[in-house]
Amino acid sequence: MRLDVLLAAVGALALVNAAFSSYERRLPLSGPMVAMLTGVLLGPAALGALSVPTVLEASRELHELCRLLLAVSVMAVALRYPFREARSRAAPVALLLVVALPLMALSTAGVAAAALGAGLGAAALLGAALCPTDPVLASSVVTGEPAERSVPARTRQILSLESGSNDGLALPLVVAAVAVAGPLSGGRAFAESVWQVGAALVVGAVLGGAAGWAVRKGESSGSMESGPLLVFTLLLALLVLGTAGLLRADGVLAVFVSGLAFNATSPVGERAEENKVDEAVNRFVVLPLFVLFGAMLPWEEWLRLGWRGPLFLLGVLLLRRLPVLLALRRPLALRRRDAVFLGWFGPVGVSALLYLTMEADRLALDPLVPAAGSLAVAGSTLAHGVTASFGRRRYQKAAEAAEAAEAAEGAGRGARPTG
Repeated sequence: MRLDVLLAAVGALALVNAAFSSYERRLPLSGPMVAMLTGVLLGPAALGALSVPTVLEASRELHELCRLLLAVSVMAVALRYPFREARSRAAPVALLLVVALPLMALSTAGVAAAALGAGLGAAALLGAALCPTDPVLASSVVTGEPAERSVPARTRQILSLESGSNDGLALPLVVAAVAVAGPLSGGRAFAESVWQVGAALVVGAVLGGAAGWAVRKGESSGSMESGPLLVFTLLLALLVLGTAGLLRADGVLAVFVSGLAFNATSPVGERAEENKVDEAVNRFVVLPLFVLFGAMLPWEEWLRLGWRGPLFLLGVLLLRRLPVLLALRRPLALRRRDAVFLGWFGPVGVSALLYLTMEADRLALDPLVPAAGSLAVAGSTLAHGVTASFGRRRYQKAAEAAEAAEAAEGAGRGARPTG
């Protein structure tokens, strides 16, 4: 019965999304936000048609679902742009990963300590889990005709590639937080992080490169029909995710690396229209998770947080990322409007759920951690869904105003007498 309700709800949302996606991108809505609100309506807090455990009670099942969804999402990010364009953004993305990501973990941990009174272990766990930028929620800001018309390609590419790569590279921070909060030693945490990241890079590069070579070889010899690469790339994501899991490597990072390697070695970059199909499917794949997440929200645990819960959420939204991006504006070669745009639209989403559930599986968590973490995910889904279309329009107006001011200044200089 629960499955039938879920299937009916997801199917209805997918049909509405397919029919009105162009309108949706112009409204203060996003697919994940609508799906989450649908789950709230159908869940135990409202109609009770979808009776499921809370986020705190079903961490292992939710973790596996998040792994699958993130694999699809980061594969779509890796294939979103031609490889040469992705490679040209390596410097700013590397700076975001090496400098901004740890700073976001520290700022989030500080917010948790100040707003929730969390101890060192709980604050570290929240900071590490919530620091990565989510590719699922970020895709609604950087894809589609409104985004392409309003936001420059460089800004969109930086946000996309950062969100695809930092999901996996946040894992060492999470393992370090587990060491702070639990019995894991520092040396063991370091060795585990090195293995998971190193093995992910090797697995992703080898399998992605081999898949790209096979596709190009098959098309050139005529043994493989030229057609959509959607199914092939989805199966590649599953292959890499499963292989990385067997080796206890970072599966999400391995899938992203495999997508980049496949992009570099296959004809996928020459077939832009098929990439748009991949993006469309990516929009639909997120719906089941967010419907379930809406039905699984831990309302009682949120109420126990009292006023500290909204204060924590506000701190995460305003202090986790925006000050960091403004501070790094010059090294990243960003105009102020770009830094503000990237600083706000760095949502907390599926990747945070992945790490929160991973922490719950490894430790006897303080209930504060999953309660506050799920509140941050739900709040970010709402806040960034509501502000996506407004943010794009505001960015476009700021860009037009700056261009007009520059043109007026240039005309004024040209009209000045020279003698």
